[in-house]
Amino acid sequence: MSLRAIPLTIIAFVLYNVIVLFSGSSGAEGTAVDGGAAARALLSETIFSFHMISGGTWDFTWGDLIILVTLVILFIEIVKATYTSSSGLIDHGLSMLVFIAVLVEFIVIPQAATSVFFVMLMVMLIDVVAGAIISIRVARRDIGFGSAN
Repeated sequence: MSLRAIPLTIIAFVLYNVIVLFSGSSGAEGTAVDGGAAARALLSETIFSFHMISGGTWDFTWGDLIILVTLVILFIEIVKATYTSSSGLIDHGLSMLVFIAVLVEFIVIPQAATSVFFVMLMVMLIDVVAGAIISIRVARRDIGFGSAN
């Protein structure tokens, strides 16, 4: 099996879990906080800030980092879908399994009940659907089926 067959969306999934699930679920004063509230608090923590020319301040949070990484990975996965090979079929199957794992975690785990995780879930759905459609289009073009359009 080629490394190209491994869906990179697993990186975003692992990154979210490392940042949120393994960061602890206690509040600032050491009091216990439910997992969902702790995850939302952590995702809104600022990593760095920039003072803009307009006078405003742009805060870059952990949630922003996860979404940015996920979107870059989506771009790479869509580019990977344009190549026709047997590893592409394995990649699509594994991408579907990653999507199912993310969906189950979103439904079951309280720390995954955040907007950041929902955006990740939608990106992975787009990866599965777009990857299959692009692969079918490319294979159809390569084989020469259909019209010239």
